[in-house]
Amino acid sequence: MSYRAFEVTGTRQFALVERELRDPLPGEVRLRVEACGVCHSDTLAVEGLRADPSVPVVPGHEIVGVVDAVGPGVTAWAAGDHVGVGYLNGHCGQCDNCRRGDFVNCTDQPWTGTTTDGGYAEVAYARATGLVRIPDGARPLDVAPLLCAGLTVYRALLTAGARPGSLVAIQGIGGLGHLGIQYAKTLGHRVAAIARGTGKAGLAAELGADEYIDSTAADPGQALARLGGAAAIIATASSGASMSPLVAGLGTRGQLLVVGAAPDPIEVRTPDLIFGTHAVVGALTGSAIENEDSLRLAHDRGIRSRNEILPLSEAPKAYERMMSGDARFRVVLDTGSPEAAAG
Repeated sequence: MSYRAFEVTGTRQFALVERELRDPLPGEVRLRVEACGVCHSDTLAVEGLRADPSVPVVPGHEIVGVVDAVGPGVTAWAAGDHVGVGYLNGHCGQCDNCRRGDFVNCTDQPWTGTTTDGGYAEVAYARATGLVRIPDGARPLDVAPLLCAGLTVYRALLTAGARPGSLVAIQGIGGLGHLGIQYAKTLGHRVAAIARGTGKAGLAAELGADEYIDSTAADPGQALARLGGAAAIIATASSGASMSPLVAGLGTRGQLLVVGAAPDPIEVRTPDLIFGTHAVVGALTGSAIENEDSLRLAHDRGIRSRNEILPLSEAPKAYERMMSGDARFRVVLDTGSPEAAAG
């Protein structure tokens, strides 16, 4: 038996191929994909940024599906389980970081859709240690972006350790930021949204923001300082230059948590770090169990990703739509739609 998948080689060289089903390896499961989010991190595969771009790989790491086979040694999962897979495809449990409980930084962990095949396909494979249980009643198309974008901002907020009621700022109201506002508000924070222009002020309020800062009309760091200083700022924009002024807006022991990957550096004045004991911290993602926590919170409290849906057959178009920056706000491939497997 075979299944359809979009492979990519080189730079944006997509090819729809037929692949033969195989049995899961020891410690692995096979799942039938229902939905897969299209994330900016897919650029690592699609733009040829891997070690060897000539080797075909299936992109996609926001996967929701149903387990249909388990490999030898897998006891916690069974056929029929509704699961998700994020960017981290499962920790090894044996490296030094795993032995210290730091599963996110496992040194022998495949990256879904980058170093191992992902979800632009009808079938995917994952280590059992990377699986995430999907809440009962959750819709795959709603859940998919939460497995990476949602987890990223959720974990950053936990890393900040800010007290409920404290001021938390979300820079950027895009694929990450529109979720960050919702998570921050749900976790009990006073939320300031930062964006360019006034066009997203209404949306920010609708998502739960208490304050709106137009970064074209005022220095965002100074604006946050006037609000009393932020306990945490979640920087989602793909611009180091736009993040640089934010450090001055931190409150005492506040942290700037960087989740947006940018090609340019963040420039920080040393006094802005020293006085107030401020920190600039990178935040990658979370573990599988933290992903479950994030999904449960979102499901129970009504946190929703705003998505544009396309069938699997239009995966290259979906990727281009994401890269254009015009999507509002995430793009999701529907593998279960009638057109999903169309050639």
